[in-house]
Amino acid sequence: MNKTSIFLIVAAAMSLMACSGNKTERKAEPIAVKTETVKAGSDLQGRTYVGTVEEESSTSISFTGSGTLSRVYVEEGQAVRAGQLIAEMDKTQARNMLAAAEAQMKQANDALVRMQQLHDNGSLAEIKWVETQSAVEQAQASLDLAKKNLADCSVHTPVSGIVGKGVKQAGETVLPALAVASVLNINNVRIVVSVPEKEIANFTPKTPTTISVEALGGRTYQGGTITKGVEADGTTHTYDIKIHLQNTDHSLLPGMVCQVRTSTTPVQGRGLSVPITAVQKNAKGEQFVWTVKNSKAHRSIVTTGRASGNRIAIEEGLTEGDIVIVEGYQKLSEGVEVK
Repeated sequence: MNKTSIFLIVAAAMSLMACSGNKTERKAEPIAVKTETVKAGSDLQGRTYVGTVEEESSTSISFTGSGTLSRVYVEEGQAVRAGQLIAEMDKTQARNMLAAAEAQMKQANDALVRMQQLHDNGSLAEIKWVETQSAVEQAQASLDLAKKNLADCSVHTPVSGIVGKGVKQAGETVLPALAVASVLNINNVRIVVSVPEKEIANFTPKTPTTISVEALGGRTYQGGTITKGVEADGTTHTYDIKIHLQNTDHSLLPGMVCQVRTSTTPVQGRGLSVPITAVQKNAKGEQFVWTVKNSKAHRSIVTTGRASGNRIAIEEGLTEGDIVIVEGYQKLSEGVEVK
C-alpha cells in the first residue's frame, strides 16, 4: 500500500469521526408555544347581552276635562321642573262659566243684604231667610267650581324630568286621562336585558356588569343592583333583568341600545376554564390539554364542564397555577422541550 492510499484512508476515517461527533452534539430546538396560567374565577360565565335603557319612572300629564288644546309649552327631550306649565286648553267656555257664576254670586249677595234687614226687623219669614242663605251657598259653590274649571284649562307637571315622546299639538282635542305629554325621571335609569331561562339562576342582585353605550362613543358604566323578573316570556322563554344605574348627567336616554357584559358566578365547578381549542382527545377518547412543567410539554387528562363562548370549564385534571399551552401544540409530543 503506497503512502497516498494510506493518507486517503486516514482522512476518510477522520471525516467519519467528525460527522459522528456532530450528530451527537446537535440538539433539537425547543418548540415555541403560547401559554396561559390557569386561574380560579375565570370569566367562564361572562356573557354579552343587548340591553335597552329605560327611565326609572314615567308620569303622564293630562287634563281633568275635555276641550281643544290652545298652546303646548314643551317639546320632546326638554328638561322640565316640578310645577312648570305644560299646556293650556281653550279657555273661552270656562271664562264664560266663571262670568256667569260671578254674576250669580253678586245677585245672591245683594239679596242677602236686603233680606238681612227684613230679617233683623222681624218682618221676614224664617223659611225665606233660610232660602236666601242657601242661595248664597249655592252661588259660592258654583263660583268655586267655575274657578277650578278655568284653572284646569292649564296643566302643570308635578315632577321634574325630561319630556318623553307623544307630545300633543295645539288644535288637538283632549279628553280626561288622555296624556298630553309624559315626563320621564332619568336621574336613575334601568338597563333592561332579556336573559334565557337556563341562565337566569346565575344572576344575583350583586352580579358585576359592565355596560357599553355605542351612542355615547362606547362610554362604559359599571352596573349597580340587579332585579330579576319573576315571569318568563311565553314565546322566547326569557326573563327580564333590570340593572339599576345612576345617570346624574342625564347622558343616558330612554331607548338607547347598549352592550351588557356580565361575569356571573358558576352554579357548579371551581371556576377554572381554558380555551375550547386547547382541549384535545387521545386515541382512547380521553380529553387532555398540554401543560408545561420544567419547560417540557406533558399531556394532562381533564374532565370538562359547560362551554361558554370560546372557553370551557375544567372540573378535574387542572389546578390553579397550572400552565396550559393554548397555541402551538400541533407539533408537540410527550416530554418535548418548549419555550
